Amino acid sequence: MEGTIVENQSEKISKGLEKIFTPAPLQVPGCPVRDVLDRIGDKWSILSVLHLGHSGKLRFNELLHRIDGISQRMLTVTLRGLERDGFVSRRIFAEVPPRVEYELTTLGMSLLDQVLGLAVWAQDNMGDIMAARAAHSTESGFRSHS
Repeated sequence: MEGTIVENQSEKISKGLEKIFTPAPLQVPGCPVRDVLDRIGDKWSILSVLHLGHSGKLRFNELLHRIDGISQRMLTVTLRGLERDGFVSRRIFAEVPPRVEYELTTLGMSLLDQVLGLAVWAQDNMGDIMAARAAHSTESGFRSHS
């Protein structure tokens, strides 16, 4: 393998960027990248995928209690969207009261693999991010709201 790690990584990044910008830019209506990012790009979808990936099958209320700050309505909307797009399956049990379990599909597991990279990166870099926020707040005269 020729070149340095940085050069190879830059080539990998360049190829990835070329792939998503060819044949059309991301601004084109119906762009698959925009379409998928609209579904998974919000914090509730990512957190739902992470929790389902960690725990396997979860009932609605279990997931609701694990995702800090999400409302019942927002979780319902999020799970419906993830189910519609094939990332999550919902299984209803004929019991009284009815029991409903959610779990990641094969497609959802492949998404989890990608989301984990971002989540680990965020965790590993949180100190630098917080320092940058503090420096920016000091430089711009604003107080941090963290």
